[in-house]
Amino acid sequence: MPRTSAAVAAETARRVWEVARDRFATDGFAAASVDDIARQAGVTRGAVYHHYDGKLGLFSAVAEQLQTEIAARVVTAAEEETDAASQLRAGSHAFLDAITDDRAARILLVDAPAALGWSRWRELDAAASGRELREAVAALGTVPGDLVEAVTQQLSGAMNEAALWLADRPGDARARGAAHGALDLLLDALTPS
Repeated sequence: MPRTSAAVAAETARRVWEVARDRFATDGFAAASVDDIARQAGVTRGAVYHHYDGKLGLFSAVAEQLQTEIAARVVTAAEEETDAASQLRAGSHAFLDAITDDRAARILLVDAPAALGWSRWRELDAAASGRELREAVAALGTVPGDLVEAVTQQLSGAMNEAALWLADRPGDARARGAAHGALDLLLDALTPS
């Protein structure tokens, strides 16, 4: 494929992805339409199918990219700290803020488990921020090795539930403060004083 055609194809795929992300966040997976996404992106329905193999493929690409972006924000926040406890805390708070940014909670926590299936959703999570969380819990040195996975899953579940709770309260600064305060209480139980 000539370079110009490849650049045009990449731009088309990007534009479709951005429109789809917004439609999935606003309308949800079930109500979002490939025809509407194509029209809003200024492409044909065939272009959407060419780049993403249909609505489910497009949704999967959106979910995967959002997971990657959230994991990057978690890593960036954690890397600003020097000790394992501070890294876990900073990364966990960054996750809570990132997943509730730009309506990602609806895509990743409401629709993705149903649309992609529980197993695929867990794979995406495990490959992104789940991996980072597991490594941070293990690095603490306060959690016995045979409990690292269980603690990781429970902490992840608590943060996901907090994100869903916050998604139902957009712009509620008190709720956001309470969610972060509750997260600190959970993290205090894991981190040495």
